[in-house]
Amino acid sequence: MKIVRFVLGVSLAALGTLFAAAQEMQGPPKVLQITREFIKPGKAGAIHDKSESNFVAALTRAKWPTHYFAVNSLSGKTRALYLTGYDSFAAWEKDNLATMNDKELNAELDRAGVADGELLNGMDQFVFTFDPDLSLKATTSFTGVRYLDITVIHIKPGHMHEFHQLAQIVIDAHKKAGTSAHWDAFEIAYGGDDEFILVSPDKSLAEIDTGFAEDKQFRDTLGEDGLSKLRDLEKDCIENTDSELFAINPAQSYPPDEWVKADPDFWKPKPAAAAAAKPAPPAKKPVQ
Repeated sequence: MKIVRFVLGVSLAALGTLFAAAQEMQGPPKVLQITREFIKPGKAGAIHDKSESNFVAALTRAKWPTHYFAVNSLSGKTRALYLTGYDSFAAWEKDNLATMNDKELNAELDRAGVADGELLNGMDQFVFTFDPDLSLKATTSFTGVRYLDITVIHIKPGHMHEFHQLAQIVIDAHKKAGTSAHWDAFEIAYGGDDEFILVSPDKSLAEIDTGFAEDKQFRDTLGEDGLSKLRDLEKDCIENTDSELFAINPAQSYPPDEWVKADPDFWKPKPAAAAAAKPAPPAKKPVQ
């Protein structure tokens, strides 16, 4: 069934709160802004890293207080997401106005945007708000996280009530079963219709294996009647779902100091040591 990854928590095991320290906040941000870039074939990897580093360098020189991090797709179309959290819409507005009023920074960002645009097939933006009622066991640590599993759920018009029923059954069952599943839920505010995203940071892909292994615990807790009710609710309220996997890219990120201090080898890796010089060939023996 389409919502199986949500219902069983397969892709949502071991979720931490990915934005906890982003703007010196505790817990998920109330407002989440996501910029999505679609990369031209052959322009991803180091080429895109170099282009995005211009944005990071400009913000670093300006000592800009608002931070973000980047993830690159491991499934679906080649794309990058840039995630920024705010405590409110007013805080987002304040950040935008400050950027526009900083003429030097604004000019640098414009130049970087023109160059980066040459690598892209397209770009769009979304704004979400945090929904605590649909979240499960959100944490405040991002240390060691390497991957994001993002599940998008589109709700049928007029069926939000059924979706909340479904979500509550799922959350209660996971709590009762004692699974490792936990996630942060966000509802779209701008950029789409009746849509939620469930975001799961993982320290390794082995955590997804754990989610699959816990399927039986969840099923046994619900029983056949409970699973049947979930399937009926899904038919009533879910238009479609999509789950995609992303890897965090430090080279394209502007992380807060707290993240760097907690995980320096990942966020700010030291340059690789120069390759050792090749040993000199042994001296030829003199001709006798």
